[in-house]
Amino acid sequence: MASGPLVAVSYPADDEFAQINTRVLDGLARIAFLYGRPDDEVREVVGRADVLLGWHLGEELPAGALQDSARLRFVQLLSAGADSVDYAALPERLMLASNVGAYAQPMAEYVMAVTLALARRLPQRHAEMARGEFGMWKPVLTLDDAVCVVLGFGGIGRATAHLMRAFGARIHAVNTSGHTSEPVEFAGTLADLDQELAAADVLVIALPLTRATRGLIGARELALMKLTAILVNVGRAAIVDERALYEHLRDQPQFCAGLDAWWQEPGPGAKFSTGYPFFDLPNLIGSPHNSGVTDGALQVGAVKAAENVRRFLRGEAVTGVVHREDYL
Repeated sequence: MASGPLVAVSYPADDEFAQINTRVLDGLARIAFLYGRPDDEVREVVGRADVLLGWHLGEELPAGALQDSARLRFVQLLSAGADSVDYAALPERLMLASNVGAYAQPMAEYVMAVTLALARRLPQRHAEMARGEFGMWKPVLTLDDAVCVVLGFGGIGRATAHLMRAFGARIHAVNTSGHTSEPVEFAGTLADLDQELAAADVLVIALPLTRATRGLIGARELALMKLTAILVNVGRAAIVDERALYEHLRDQPQFCAGLDAWWQEPGPGAKFSTGYPFFDLPNLIGSPHNSGVTDGALQVGAVKAAENVRRFLRGEAVTGVVHREDYL
């Protein structure tokens, strides 16, 4: 094994995560864990590595480390999204893959939890009861026979559709191809966006943030939606125009939103704030970008990322290959 390929792991890997990588890649590669090592050692190891497995590359690697990595052929992200990568620092010759679908199941559970709470208007009824009101006969919604439009029908979208169908929802899938092998009532592309927005009782945003999806949902698009519709965003905040969504929620109190991604997300220990007073609104449920964070979820993600590295080392087709032209 001393002469085998070298996999450098740059994300913070404790004993459990180190064992995951070692177990999945056993017999295929040597593994070097970089976290906490001095910059000069990190540069030296990355310069000898064939594969890099990381999460936030800009935080984990010293500047210029990737440019100096002559042997490096493949970079695998632990994260499902690839919009935070500094593509100017990533040599064009490198293949980059995101960890698509790695956190699909817990994120789908989150979508269901938020959708059910908003359909039954639980935040609003709770607030009313706290004021002494008892709106027993105020209308609420059901998912039975509701149209659930899923923008981005990858792992998260398919897992969400599976749960939605159990509640009787009709699934409309929107992806890049316009086709899916899943049982859906409609499959289309973003060219069908206007008609799908108008049809949606529930709109689930599970798209990556790319040049094509940034600002996809603005005031015009929101105005196409039903006044009682529910929007749930587990993709990236910038897919939706912040001001337009706030004003729509403010002006259309029957419209509801569940947001797990935010336009300004703080670093560790920093204070969270929004550009608009979203949390003054009764028709919003917010969460701190933790829809995929459950006990064991990160370990599952680590396994899936390591399995993709294993496929690469074996010369097999890898999943989640990123096309930089979609982001630059």
